[in-house]
Amino acid sequence: MEPKRTDNSIKIAALLVATLANFLTPFMSSAVNIALPAIGAEFATSAILLSWVPTSFLLAAAMFAVPFGRISDIYGMKRIFNYGIIIFTIASFLSAVSPSAESLIAFRILQGIGGAMIFVTGLAIITSVYPPQERGKAIGINIATVYIALSLGPVLGGVMTQYLGWRSLFYAMIPLGILILALTYWKLNDEWAECKGEKFDIKGSVFYCIVLVMVMYGFSTLPSTTGIILIIAGIIGFIGFLMYELRLEYPVLNVKLFKNRSFAFSNLAALINYSATFAVTFLLSLYLQYIKALDPLSAGLILVAQPVMMAIFAPIAGRLSDKFVPQKLAAFGMALSTIGLFLFVFLDQTTSIAFITVGLLIIGTGFGFFSSPNTNAIMGSVERRFYGVASAMVSTMRLLGQTFSMGLALMVFAIFIGNVQITTSQYPALLNSIRIIFLICTILCFIGIFAALTRQKTKKPDI
Repeated sequence: MEPKRTDNSIKIAALLVATLANFLTPFMSSAVNIALPAIGAEFATSAILLSWVPTSFLLAAAMFAVPFGRISDIYGMKRIFNYGIIIFTIASFLSAVSPSAESLIAFRILQGIGGAMIFVTGLAIITSVYPPQERGKAIGINIATVYIALSLGPVLGGVMTQYLGWRSLFYAMIPLGILILALTYWKLNDEWAECKGEKFDIKGSVFYCIVLVMVMYGFSTLPSTTGIILIIAGIIGFIGFLMYELRLEYPVLNVKLFKNRSFAFSNLAALINYSATFAVTFLLSLYLQYIKALDPLSAGLILVAQPVMMAIFAPIAGRLSDKFVPQKLAAFGMALSTIGLFLFVFLDQTTSIAFITVGLLIIGTGFGFFSSPNTNAIMGSVERRFYGVASAMVSTMRLLGQTFSMGLALMVFAIFIGNVQITTSQYPALLNSIRIIFLICTILCFIGIFAALTRQKTKKPDI
């Protein structure tokens, strides 16, 4: 069914619903990270088991993003979006009443499944409703919500955890989920199912989930032998998955989409960008609290500088991408992020807070200029019937990049520090490791500039 693109009420409703939903998952993720010590204290659990509270959500979301993107194209984006909100809300309640760390991890997996259904359909609905000349502005607003959520997560999450307990974070998601669901049923009457009647590739979906988990889990356990084996096996399996998908009439992931240079290289740029920048907050949090001896609140207030700039510039860049070549704007953003990352290569014990703040402001501005135009380039490079899958690829590249970024950081720590508790004697090795990671990230981000610049020079293929 062709959506009413000229109806402003539908556009506004779609943007409002998708934007509110887009707030849920990043806020939950950043707030839960702050609450981990409180969760660990209540359940008296190990650090390894505790680390699975955030990781389980990330893995589940990555596993199901592409399959649900395809399902939404077949059965309807609004339907899958609503189911995602329902699952996420129920999982939030179950997480809030979890009696153990193991049950909390199980409910976080369920929450990740709901999250995947939400963020692959929200962006696709916006793309379906808004015409190309207005799409970048809408995407920019939608993406800015992610950065606002990331900014508020540590602050509100810390306050709520301290005064109301960590369970309050999950309880808070319930009324918001109900509000989004009510708005969707009330304001959005259209359904978007451009591939209605086509078959769903169950075997390919299972294959995809398995190889993705192998790669992501492998990165999270580097540099162990198990991690290396899993990554190699996952890569081989992914090649087999692509060969299998090429033979199908209705694949879960249409590999032919990657013949489009804009789609392929913009996705690659997203993967590189998240790989290069996601660990920044993690690394600087360690640096500020260990090397600079700041308390968590002070460190958090400094680190907020980056997502605040993202939230400011993402809508501006999105609007500009409607008027100018989005790939050039994305490349400009990558260039700024490269400069910001390079500054942190020179961190030492005497580095000023002002210097660190400037670096964060530059990276945040660069990310803001990159994300909206690059997403606009991806969504604008495919036909309508592939909006769900394209939206899922945006999410998958983000999740893979985040996992790779943390895997890279943990690998360098394992090599230069080892599996030991960080004490004052380890500070020189910690600082050296942080500088090495920032140097690798700078090189990655510089390479990403050229991936972001690449675009389709001929008419996009009829897929």
